[in-house]
Amino acid sequence: MMQHMICTIAELESDRQPLSTRYDRKSKDTTLGIMQLLPKTAEWLYRELHYQSYEVEGNPELLFRPFVSVYFGAAYLNWLSNFEQQERSEEFVVRAFKGGTKKATHKSTLPYWQRYLSVKESFPSRNFSEDGLSLNNASSATAPSTLFVPSPQNAGDYTYWDSRASPEDMEEMWNHPEVLKEWSKSGEKRGRVRFSHDEKKRPYLSRIEVKAVAEIVLSKHFSTKGLKPSVLCALAEVISMRFVYGVGPHAGIMGLDYSTAFWLYMELGFKAYKVDSIDDLTKPFVSMYFGAAYFLWLSEYEGRERTPQFVVQAYMAGPKNVNFQETGPMWLKFEEALSHYEDIKKDQGSCFIM
Repeated sequence: MMQHMICTIAELESDRQPLSTRYDRKSKDTTLGIMQLLPKTAEWLYRELHYQSYEVEGNPELLFRPFVSVYFGAAYLNWLSNFEQQERSEEFVVRAFKGGTKKATHKSTLPYWQRYLSVKESFPSRNFSEDGLSLNNASSATAPSTLFVPSPQNAGDYTYWDSRASPEDMEEMWNHPEVLKEWSKSGEKRGRVRFSHDEKKRPYLSRIEVKAVAEIVLSKHFSTKGLKPSVLCALAEVISMRFVYGVGPHAGIMGLDYSTAFWLYMELGFKAYKVDSIDDLTKPFVSMYFGAAYFLWLSEYEGRERTPQFVVQAYMAGPKNVNFQETGPMWLKFEEALSHYEDIKKDQGSCFIM
């Protein structure tokens, strides 16, 4: 179990980037390396618990080395697994790793646990290209179908829209006529809007909701670009099945990894939303925004206008891995997903993209 736990946490915390750092504005602390440990935690493990294979005390940059980061990450997980001399569950250990032992059962660490379970399931058969997304995990996932409505005593099982979107974005959603109709029909209330949940209690967006998010993001931030909301909706359908936390190793409804979103933010100036951690990409508006930005960048990859087929396949497989014979099935899945959105029209046997 420890091996899978380490691999999954490394995926969640840093997207396996050895030089990754993350600054917490609230605590003023910075975590380092693929396991995203605090230097003071590693020093405490070294000094107090005698994990001394690497002399990290006074030398925090050692945590950028993968073996060192995994060593102290494993040591910390081992300590958490027997916290206060009690054998702890996997859920306790993972949530405590994220939020500390005091928040191991707090609602704030529940989304992290749900993401952990999704990513962990992908490791035994994971197969995806280094530069792109994979459809292997998405195609084997169960598509969300009916709304999961737990009984009142299980109200804590809900994941709420309001915890995954800003007040401004929530107001836009309430002002969307189709969303207003859907939410009113299901009894949602301002400040406590529930996501739909499947039978495994995984939160997902309805097609009306994902379409509304795409329309709002494009009208506010990309109104001059000509990108159709339906295109982004279809990508979300194929890549994540519209699951809030994503499918497999890729976070959020648009399936972007943290390094790509951070690059779009820092290097290309897409700064309407911040991406301080991979958790931000599990927020539908953030994921949709960076998904749209990446799609538009791909549309002019290497300085020339690209075909819709190239852009869609490059989004899912990586621009260096587009081979129309090998990645053709991705395009077919995308076209099939487009059929779920009524505003899509056909033109000479090909879909309007931009």
